[in-house]
Amino acid sequence: MDYTLVLILGLVAGTLGGVVGFGTSIMLMPALVLVFGPREAVPIMAVASIMANASRVAAWWREIDWRAVAAYSATAVPAAALGAATLLVLPARGVEAMLGLLFIAMIPARRWFAAQDFRLGLWHLAAAGAAIGYLTGIVATTGPINAPFFLAYGLVKGAYLGTEALGSLAVFVAKAVAFRSLGALPVETVGKGAIVGSSLVAGSFIAKHFVRQVDAARFRLLMDGLLLAAGITMLWAAAAQ
Repeated sequence: MDYTLVLILGLVAGTLGGVVGFGTSIMLMPALVLVFGPREAVPIMAVASIMANASRVAAWWREIDWRAVAAYSATAVPAAALGAATLLVLPARGVEAMLGLLFIAMIPARRWFAAQDFRLGLWHLAAAGAAIGYLTGIVATTGPINAPFFLAYGLVKGAYLGTEALGSLAVFVAKAVAFRSLGALPVETVGKGAIVGSSLVAGSFIAKHFVRQVDAARFRLLMDGLLLAAGITMLWAAAAQ
């Protein structure tokens, strides 16, 4: 019964994440913590996130900006491995509170970038990758932080979703490898992550139909709403610990 509820929630979360590029971990983590416990929930989510991002890459393969992926991943991958190694010695509560405030702050930041017609370059993505990669190694999700940077680079809809997903895929693979080397990712946990991830994969392809129908302006407005929801959720999680 527990697995059934997790898979149903995973399908919903995978569809939402497939539309906006983030949100799956925020929706799923509370359920995973309840079912599997806090220590196992993070590596399970890392495995599931690999599958979710791989499915978004497959869905939007033809629209990926490969230069943006290379710039972001070059710094994000080693930073994620370092962050995963830090996870065991750093209290998560303060990090989650900081991320919650940062998610909310990203809403006016994205709007300011758009109003100024400001476009980020590849080196901006590389700098963002280093910081976001490290944070992703420590906590379950930093997906909402990625959004304003890739949007300000000039990507939207399918191009944004595919490019962000491939960059995130590289980060989560690095995180999983680090967990494995630290003994925190046994075969049983990989299997649980794969089961959860299967529902996220299905949701990603369901989402593709909705993304094709929404215009760019509404897509950005939807992003703002979910950034606000993500920030409030992270602040609540930090306060509840």
